[in-house]
Amino acid sequence: MADSESENYVEGNTYHHEDFETVEPLSAHHSENGQEIPEQDEEVTTTNSLGGTWLKNVDPRAPTLEQDLTLLLDLIYWRDVRKTGVVFGSMLLVLLSLAFFSLLSVLAYLSLAILTVTLSFRVYKNIMAAVQKTSDGHPFKQYLDLDITLKEEKVSRVTHTVLQHINRSLLELRRLFLIEDLIDSIKFGLLLWVLTYVGAWFNGMTLIILLVVAIFTLPKVYETYKVQIDNYVNMARNQLNTVLAQVQSKVPFLKKKAKTQ
Repeated sequence: MADSESENYVEGNTYHHEDFETVEPLSAHHSENGQEIPEQDEEVTTTNSLGGTWLKNVDPRAPTLEQDLTLLLDLIYWRDVRKTGVVFGSMLLVLLSLAFFSLLSVLAYLSLAILTVTLSFRVYKNIMAAVQKTSDGHPFKQYLDLDITLKEEKVSRVTHTVLQHINRSLLELRRLFLIEDLIDSIKFGLLLWVLTYVGAWFNGMTLIILLVVAIFTLPKVYETYKVQIDNYVNMARNQLNTVLAQVQSKVPFLKKKAKTQ
């Protein structure tokens, strides 16, 4: 076929040069729909369907409050037995030490023990590097490069949460001490009376140790025996409600007043 006919044959099909149109290359700063593409060093923000920006200057790798709560629950429920054992054992050891020694002595001995371990390991690695004629660098380099500074955003979020709980507790204590509800104040008084006996039996450090042990044991026990525990709790609650109903029926002024809307 002559070149003047301007035809190409591809697998039996005939194509003319007129059938093709020239495609201009995209600009380095524009996409297919004509929108400008920012340079690499320009700030990029993500927009949602409402036109607002989100995730601006936010590190997606930064842990959130939900992630911290999930990590705490994993420790309490023994999801990783070795990790929870290390945390629980360390806390229990420190608390038991504080029960027999002063805070300053515990801090000094604990710091001295850590320093002894790290110094011994550093000297051991240096000797091994000299004998084997290798250069492995600092043995704690990954920990030295680790960022342990407190983030302002995280501290502000935790402070805000703690402040909310403190305000709610203050409002509840004011309600109980000023007898806003007679039944609730009487219950609170009975609780304080019981705490006087608890304080006579245990000191503050013993109560903290028992609290830590309860935190790391009771949730796991409840998770394992949830059905049986719920049955006994419901039975005790029904009995208590029955007794309270009988007392309130015999003593009319103990009945709760309906709150006005």
